[in-house]
Amino acid sequence: MAGKAFRIARWIGLALLGLIAAFLLSAWIGSSIPRNSEWVEPDDGVTILVGHNGIHTEIIMPIATEAVDWRSHFPLGDIDNPNRDYTHVGVSWGERSFFLETPTWSDLNVFTAIGALFGGDGLIHAAYYVRPAPADDFRELRIRPEEYRVLIDQITRDLSPSESRQTYGGYSSHDVFYDALGTYHLGNTCNQWTSDRLAAAGIETGLWTPLPGGVMKWVPRPGER
Repeated sequence: MAGKAFRIARWIGLALLGLIAAFLLSAWIGSSIPRNSEWVEPDDGVTILVGHNGIHTEIIMPIATEAVDWRSHFPLGDIDNPNRDYTHVGVSWGERSFFLETPTWSDLNVFTAIGALFGGDGLIHAAYYVRPAPADDFRELRIRPEEYRVLIDQITRDLSPSESRQTYGGYSSHDVFYDALGTYHLGNTCNQWTSDRLAAAGIETGLWTPLPGGVMKWVPRPGER
């Protein structure tokens, strides 16, 4: 009896490993298929950054331009430390529990991961920065003003209506979460949201990017431009 139970457990373990391997392979293949392959970074335009913390990616933009003042959507009064001279805001989207409970891979547990697979309500994460320096995890990308306007529209339309929107404490004193539209699932992860918003603006990125590396592979590292 014990031998049969061991064989069943082994097959279950092998099946899970196979599923994980298939997911990682499909993520690598899907993220390598380009969208907007004809796009070329302009010589002039709006400089944004694409950042990641090892698990979530974000789009980092100037706090105010002629096109938008992000403080009208994400008031500084919503963060614990509103008095610094912030220059940029990073915006990302994700599933409520997954976002709030997994700032890094070390915080991920099996229950949160399984819950995310079955879907959940979306949240917008807004983090303010002071002159973020280009680095491997904060990569600059220059885009055209008209592309930036589309990107703004893509991001703001995912916010829940202001009259019913709730806020939630962030990871630190300079960030905050908001209720958002959309449902998180395996085909629509936080990182897929990032690449979908960039792609909708006409910027080259991968087709299916459930993991942060699939997003970042399309953004030049500092010194590679």
